[in-house]
Amino acid sequence: MNETPEGIYYAESHEWARLEENGQVTVGITDFAQDALGDIVYVELPQMGELLQASVEAGVVESVKAASDIYAPVSGVVVAVNQSLEDAPEAVNADAYGDGWFFALEPSDVGELEDLRDAGAYRELVAD
Repeated sequence: MNETPEGIYYAESHEWARLEENGQVTVGITDFAQDALGDIVYVELPQMGELLQASVEAGVVESVKAASDIYAPVSGVVVAVNQSLEDAPEAVNADAYGDGWFFALEPSDVGELEDLRDAGAYRELVAD
């Protein structure tokens, strides 16, 4: 069974977004997505300072099976990227919601999080 923590927002495209205490939004791919992709071998992340729009491509994740685009779940400016994924992309497989995070945004409109799914609705999406 794939892990789907409560208190995180989920996009239909299988990214997660977590609102941090400092107002930033941390982004990664879900446990379901990393499991479906298989062993992740490369992650291309957005640049620091890049302005991302919600639902627009923000990077790429490649596995032994396929390459998939990563989409920004909300709009905002990239304020952090997980550089450790360059040398250890397998962290996404091992800890999708922890060490496997991709980037953090300073959101343009934190209200965009409300357009995403909660854990229960995401579980329903991936149950089929």
